[in-house]
Amino acid sequence: MRATGLLLALALAAPAGAAPDPALLASVEAVLAEGPAGTRYGLAVTTLEGEPLLAIAADQRFIAASNTKMFVTATAFADLDALQAAATGTGVRLEPARNGEDNVILHGRGDPLLASKANCVADCLQTLADAVAARTRRVRDVIGDDSLFPAERWGLGMSWNNIQSRYGTGISALTLDDNEIAATITPGRGTTPAVASSDYYSIDNRIVTVAGAGEAIVAERAPGSRTVRLTGTMGADARPATLFFSIDDPAHHAAWRLRSLLQARGVTVTGDIGTRHRPLAPQDDPAIRGGAPAPRPPLPAMLTALPAPSLAADMRIINKQSQNLHADLLIRRVGGLQGSGSVADGMAALGAMLAQAQIPASSVTFADGSGMSSYNRITPRAAATLLGWIARQPWGAAWRETLPIAGQDGTLRNRFKGTSLEGRLFAKTGSLNAARAISGYLLARSGRTLIFSALANDMPDGTDARASAIVDRALVMIAEAN
Repeated sequence: MRATGLLLALALAAPAGAAPDPALLASVEAVLAEGPAGTRYGLAVTTLEGEPLLAIAADQRFIAASNTKMFVTATAFADLDALQAAATGTGVRLEPARNGEDNVILHGRGDPLLASKANCVADCLQTLADAVAARTRRVRDVIGDDSLFPAERWGLGMSWNNIQSRYGTGISALTLDDNEIAATITPGRGTTPAVASSDYYSIDNRIVTVAGAGEAIVAERAPGSRTVRLTGTMGADARPATLFFSIDDPAHHAAWRLRSLLQARGVTVTGDIGTRHRPLAPQDDPAIRGGAPAPRPPLPAMLTALPAPSLAADMRIINKQSQNLHADLLIRRVGGLQGSGSVADGMAALGAMLAQAQIPASSVTFADGSGMSSYNRITPRAAATLLGWIARQPWGAAWRETLPIAGQDGTLRNRFKGTSLEGRLFAKTGSLNAARAISGYLLARSGRTLIFSALANDMPDGTDARASAIVDRALVMIAEAN
């Protein structure tokens, strides 16, 4: 166990006794009042045993942003053994086609870590390409099959402008390289346009090279399009820039990439790239089918399949890095245990976890697994109750290890530096338009562990960072007063 993990574990075992402090409440309210005008704050602070210490709008509902991931990963940790036992790695098989040729079928199994970069050492698409090349030197179509999950590529309530960014990429059971594409932009000579290149997308490059070393580039891609329009300027002395874009049909991209790997291995591909999706159907909703388990599509025999990666390790990526795609895949995997792998099935499992934790269903609303949906809502009290329940579970310490550490790693690596909470606060952050969230555990000055959830919504444009800084000041004040 790392030193920080040991410190937290010891504090969790320490006795606690506390009572609300009216003077501290007034001081915290005064700090929050210095935040951006119009910002709505919510705060709940308790002891590890659930005794209330501080509450400000603790039962009001706030946009959850990536605090959503706490609820999703807790649901998965609560049934981790079953989830891991049911997990299978990405596979490939040959299917008879025409004229004695076979189609290559690439089967996605919900693996978020499948990769194809040249330096790939584990969970590599190249391994599957090697298996096909060892069996045959000529194939017809290369088909990406992501029918393990129903086709729900985006959560309800995601802003359309996020769909073109790497943070809003399509969700698919067949995921490759985090379902994102890179484009490299290099300054031109003199006043000639900059040079832009991408291997999967067509680039409509309208960037003008100007004097200096700065850049101001705007990228636009319509949903469903494989053309990216680049406009703006790039300094002649600027370093090459890399932009990342989402993929709307990940199964198509994975099949496209596999085709190139097969061709590089001397396999002739005579046909096209294809996809196989499973449309969302009424039976994918547990409320419609009466809660009974949904039939799952049978898994054909594979030519070869990769090992299933560790879900516990991936949840560390989800919470430390706030990885949206992986979180949205996880809620579908949770939904696949007793259902069809739909978002609705995943939410039914999450709801069952809330009931175990005695969190009122009215205090939360979730539309996706990542927090990118503006429909998601939580109350500070619900988040604090969840954190207290997690701490009492046999897997609670392992879950806490997935959280970012203040001033050290993940999304908290640059926050709380030089304060009494550096290395002593362990929390999930959240960031969305006009919404900031941070919930977790902190070690108070006395050595006791406190649970907290601090949410900020409705701040004016351009003031999100200031609102977060105000919350950080308040949390430091709370830690030093307890």
